[in-house]
Amino acid sequence: MSFPIKTCVVCGEEFELKPDKPGFANRCPSCSEPDAEPELTPSRSTDYAERRAEHEVNAARRRAMRDLLYRRDS
Repeated sequence: MSFPIKTCVVCGEEFELKPDKPGFANRCPSCSEPDAEPELTPSRSTDYAERRAEHEVNAARRRAMRDLLYRRDS
């Protein structure tokens, strides 16, 4: 049984599309390989004041959305 021959959209190389091929179906195995380890960004530590401000902003956003969605036309 032969596998279908596809052309890579990135480099134009032809390859056989096999069932267990990782990555995208329209990219060759070398172009489908994930890039090097993504750089890990250090998690931003937030202090109490920042978290509280963010919480208040999110609460106001939820309240505004609720008012817009469920207000009654009088």
